Parts: sequence; structure tokens; C-alpha cells
Amino acid sequence: MLPLLDVVRDDLDIVERELYAVLKSNNQLLTESSSHLFRAGGKRLRPALALLSAKFYNYDLQKVLPLAMALELVHLATLVHDDVVDGAELRRGIPTVKARWGNKVSVHTGDYLLAKAMILVSVYRSPVIIGVLAHSCVKMCEGEIIQFAGLNQCDLRDYLRRIKYKTALLIQAACQLGAVATGAPRELYKPLGRFGHCLGMAFQITDDILDMVADQKRLGKPTGGDLRQGIITLPVMLALARSPEDGRLAALVNKTEKTAEDVREAIRLTKEYGGVDLAFQVADQYLDKAHGYLKMLPDIPARENFARVTDFVRVRTY
Repeated sequence: MLPLLDVVRDDLDIVERELYAVLKSNNQLLTESSSHLFRAGGKRLRPALALLSAKFYNYDLQKVLPLAMALELVHLATLVHDDVVDGAELRRGIPTVKARWGNKVSVHTGDYLLAKAMILVSVYRSPVIIGVLAHSCVKMCEGEIIQFAGLNQCDLRDYLRRIKYKTALLIQAACQLGAVATGAPRELYKPLGRFGHCLGMAFQITDDILDMVADQKRLGKPTGGDLRQGIITLPVMLALARSPEDGRLAALVNKTEKTAEDVREAIRLTKEYGGVDLAFQVADQYLDKAHGYLKMLPDIPARENFARVTDFVRVRTY
């Protein structure tokens, strides 16, 4: 969990305990596989954002609890499925579900987590909650397909659309729907959603930067994964735009089979050509916009916690 969410710390602990209970199945293997990644920890960012959002209206944990749990389960499901697609062996510093149980168990585990999330949100009568969460899931799938279809392609507009679909929309949903769950009016939950969108865009950009510059142990997975798979992220795009005519970086990025040395050299050149620094600047622009939307909200402790989360995204190392 993030160490800066004091306003919702106790309630996040309840979310954690309830999730352990929800993940239990009559099938022991499914119980183990579905709780495997959850037990490894994580930031619990999405449920935390939903709880903070709910603080802006008539806060009642029981009203927002199913949503907070569902958001984390959707996120976990995408990670389990991503690790199958990517052939990943490590996640959060431990073997992935795919590495431990194989692709078949992993696919069904991800489906199980999504189904559990659907059960949780079925208690809500609000079409906004059901609609926004379902829309986010649909767009996450579209974002992944856009990524596969655009391997080794360098288009800023496609990149921004991809990270919006893959990451920002679910974070936006968390920031918006927590307030919706407590009955907040549109004029309150809309700026929360806009804040969440900017936060989510910056979060994914910094994630793409960390894939190049983070300490592997701190990150919990090997660095350079995007480059190895032919996925061109913002730091590389910006570096390519400033690279010399010798085309060294482009040649490395476009190689179908990359060695570990190829990846290290591509990362070095991306840094040398300013791609990482420029990508941080783009992330900062989104975070500045996020702070602007926060100023439209009531000045309560939850707003300060949102500001801390925004600052964490700016400097995070994992």
C-alpha cells in the first residue's frame, strides 16, 4: 500500500481483509492462483482513490466497499492476463501466475477475478457505476489490441490513446465512482473524474519511464520489457525524434530479436538523447493539470491526500 493515504488507512485495511475472503473458492487451486498476486502486495492505488473520492460526499464505507474491491480485482485480472500475453516470469518480485501454474490456469484465474468484480458491483443500482466500469474494461481490451497492432510504430497520438485506454480510464473511474457510490452530484464527481484522467495518464507515462530507469528489485520485474517486445513508449518516441542521423537507436528498436545488450544500449541512447527527461516533462504537464482540478474540489483532508498521490506519481520509483 502507499504510505501516504492516512485518511483512508483503516478502511483500506478492511478492503484488504474483505478481498482475501472474496478470493476464496471451493477449488483450492483457484483460491491459490487468484490470491497469489494479491498476497504479493501492491500499491492498492485504485481502491484507495475510490475511498478518497467517497470522502467528498456522505462517506459510508459500506457504500463504497464493493466498488473499491471490484476496482482492485479488475486491475489484478489485467495483470494476470498481461503476464500470459507477455510471457512474463516475474511480477512484484515473485513468479507470475503464468510462471507458477501455466497459461491455462492463468487465463481462467484472470476471468475468475473479473467475474468476482462483476458480482461485487451488481449491488449498485446506479447505471453510472456499472456503465463507467464496464466502459473502462472494454477500452482496456481495445488498448491492448492497439498496442499489439502498433508494434514498432512511433505515433504520439496512438500512444496517448493507448495509455488512456490501458491505464487512465480505470484510474479515472476510481476517482469518479467513489463519489458516485455515496450519491454525490454530477458537479462534484465530474472534476474528480477529470483529475483521475490526468493522474492516470501521468501514472502510465512514469510507468513507461521506470521500465527503462528503475532498479529491477524495486520495480519487481525486469526492466526493458517494452523494448524487448517491440513496444515503443514515450521516452523512446521522444528520443527517436532527437536522435542523430546515424539511426543507431532506430536500428536497435526495430530489431525483431533483441539481445540483453541491445536493450541496454537502446536504453542508454534513449537517456542520452533526452527521451527520459522529456517524457518526465510530459508527465509533469498532466500532473499540473491534475492539481488544477483538485483546486475545484472542497478543501478537506481527502483533497490533501489526492495531492500527495499526485506528488508520489511525480517522484515514484516503483
